[in-house]
Amino acid sequence: MSEETKKTEVKEKKKSKTQAEIENLKAELENKNDLLLRTAAEFDNFKKRTERERLTVAEYAKANVIKELLPILDNTDRANTAEKGTPEYIKGIEMIVKQFESLGEKLGISEVAKVGDTFDPNFHDAVMHIEDETLGENVIAEVLQKGFKIGDTVIRPAMVKVAN
Repeated sequence: MSEETKKTEVKEKKKSKTQAEIENLKAELENKNDLLLRTAAEFDNFKKRTERERLTVAEYAKANVIKELLPILDNTDRANTAEKGTPEYIKGIEMIVKQFESLGEKLGISEVAKVGDTFDPNFHDAVMHIEDETLGENVIAEVLQKGFKIGDTVIRPAMVKVAN
């Protein structure tokens, strides 16, 4: 074999080896692209499924709260048809208030302001200020509208009158 033929053979081997590496890399790239596309599709499906589940849970939670409110609404309708000012009417209204309080406790709702509490802008809206020597500074003198929270989430801040 001549020197020229050997060089040509070596070049051809390198060329075929390089070509084989290129083919392997192309196949690997196709596999990675396919994996990426599948993963993106799975993630998109996961997001859609999670959103559907979130909406279903929210709807279920609303339905449960409304279900708890229906007996109170029924009693309110009964009280509305009763003669106003009678002892039965007053007792009925008191029972409705107790039902609401019981439902609030059951749902984990708590009040955020009482007279004598220290004013906290995270839970209270001060709509009036008064000067009162018997109360300390930034003390709630009167609750004008009750405020409520569930856990650490304020549902509605309390409107309060603050001393000094």
